[in-house]
Amino acid sequence: MPATLISGVAIAATIRDEISIEVSRLKDQHSLIPGLVTILVGDDPASQSYVRAKNATARVLGIHSQQITLPAHTSESELLQLVHTCNRDSVFHGILVQLPLPSHINEANILFAISPEKDVDGFHPVNVGKLMLGEPCLLPCTPQGILELLERTNISTSGAEVVIVGRSNIVGKPIANLMLQKRPGGNATVTVCHTRTRDMAFHTRRADILIVAAGVANMIKAEHIKEGAVVIDVGVNRIGQTAGGKAILAGDVDFADVVNKAGSITPVPGGVGPMTITMLMKNTVQAAKQAVGLL
Repeated sequence: MPATLISGVAIAATIRDEISIEVSRLKDQHSLIPGLVTILVGDDPASQSYVRAKNATARVLGIHSQQITLPAHTSESELLQLVHTCNRDSVFHGILVQLPLPSHINEANILFAISPEKDVDGFHPVNVGKLMLGEPCLLPCTPQGILELLERTNISTSGAEVVIVGRSNIVGKPIANLMLQKRPGGNATVTVCHTRTRDMAFHTRRADILIVAAGVANMIKAEHIKEGAVVIDVGVNRIGQTAGGKAILAGDVDFADVVNKAGSITPVPGGVGPMTITMLMKNTVQAAKQAVGLL
């Protein structure tokens, strides 16, 4: 029997409805409009598309959204000055600098300059440290989205064997830590696999929940999972394009090979991806509430 599809599209839509209601409540009861500024440096088509999607989602939900686009030759000092200006602007509760940045700009210097209270990507060392300690903070969007997917499909992590393929700062490391913690969506036994792991399949076949965020198209096959496992595919890899120029996407999991062995699986596209932008909106609302003492 084919696996149950975990639809990020449907779950994200439900959460966005909840966010929209909360944004309306904040406006009506507290005259508070959450604000998000997105900063794009250069003209990378993929980055432009991502930023457009983020701003469009914000506007639909009633979040004030402003995009600032800078030329690719913008200096690091000029970008830092803009970030400091946005830090001081009370209209903006969230600041997002779209990555990647041009090679002459040090990404860490820019991300670390964002006020932790406005760091809606959850990348600032202060928020990373709080995450590690289990303290309240703005969580990175993709890991937070994964937890929401599992929770809203009634997949328990408590006591589960969770295997994560990938150790990035954006997905692998934070989701591993979150699933270890004594919290909803946590209390799991976590194994992290990476490029130096010996016999990866030995580990992945033990997983009750397998989270794949390696950035390698179709690397996980049916032979890598156990019968009935929950498979969360974070990968989005462009493997070609249609005659009309539309990108053909594949996950890190070979969906066709795995779908008849897994118990539940996220598709690509339409799985984790929609959750990431939705969690960005959730973080913006959270930051706005914290700014005025409502949290």
